[in-house]
Amino acid sequence: MKPIRVGVCGVGTWGEKHARVYHALPEADLVGVHDRDAARAAEIAERYGTRAFPSDEALIEACEAVSVATPTVAHRATVERAAGMKRHVLVEKPMAATLEDADAMRAAAVRAGVTLQVGHVERFNPALIASRPHVSRPKFIEAHRLALFQPRSLDIDVVFDLMIHDIDIVLDCVGAVPEAVSAVGVAVLSDNEDIANARLEFPDGCVANLTASRVSQERLRRIRFFQSDAYLSVDLFAREADLLRVDVARLREARADPLAAAAAIRRGSVEVGEGEPLALELAAFLRSLRGEGAGAASAEAGREALRVAERVRAEMKQRTRRWTTRPSAVS
Repeated sequence: MKPIRVGVCGVGTWGEKHARVYHALPEADLVGVHDRDAARAAEIAERYGTRAFPSDEALIEACEAVSVATPTVAHRATVERAAGMKRHVLVEKPMAATLEDADAMRAAAVRAGVTLQVGHVERFNPALIASRPHVSRPKFIEAHRLALFQPRSLDIDVVFDLMIHDIDIVLDCVGAVPEAVSAVGVAVLSDNEDIANARLEFPDGCVANLTASRVSQERLRRIRFFQSDAYLSVDLFAREADLLRVDVARLREARADPLAAAAAIRRGSVEVGEGEPLALELAAFLRSLRGEGAGAASAEAGREALRVAERVRAEMKQRTRRWTTRPSAVS
């Protein structure tokens, strides 16, 4: 099977990973890379035995598909350019800086008849892949995504930088959009919120509580699902999962006997497979271009995650305005 000619637009920290993975995938032919920093592009091109192109137009012209890993504010222009040249695109999350941009990107892909997918890479975390079949009508979801401070992606807040991963997971697992959103955020080391908490309430009664920080002293990526008959804890960082199931019939028999009720709870088995999430995602993207699977997150899913992230951001900003305009207490 002939490899698909691919390129990477933007080879910063994350874009370089795309280049590395494409270089290693047998189903991909890494044609080249482009970055506005020509020296950086040349360095990455040499590292992975490919070519540095002088412009994204030249790179796109030489490819069948491209990964767009430029700064978020540049996503729309690059995706529209690629679609206009009839090239398939995987754009990194967040899909766009605004909903207007996301809608324009989707429209451009539809007009051109090309595939547009979004890099919500946590969907391909082996721990989540193994756990997903056990998630059924959760009542409560709790996610913590804590990261050490890094001087990158500071042009966006922590919701668009980190929390959007968990927003996408929750929307996919619940299969609906929240009817109510509340949130709080605090800027610590940048001009945008570095810590945030959001509460999403869904029409079926499910509630998701999401916390994200990029100024933590520890790394943590964990999401927990509480269901009527099960508790599932997924460690996305360690790529492990724990499952506790309730024997409902035995629990009913136990009635008011606490010891018997405790015996109705049993640990289940979740076998987590191998694989690097990004490699699994990019391989799925390429397979989808051949009609061999769904691929990465759809443009529609990327747009929905962005819409909810914007709602979270709006709630954060509104709460911050209330704090700053409230009169100080006088002793």
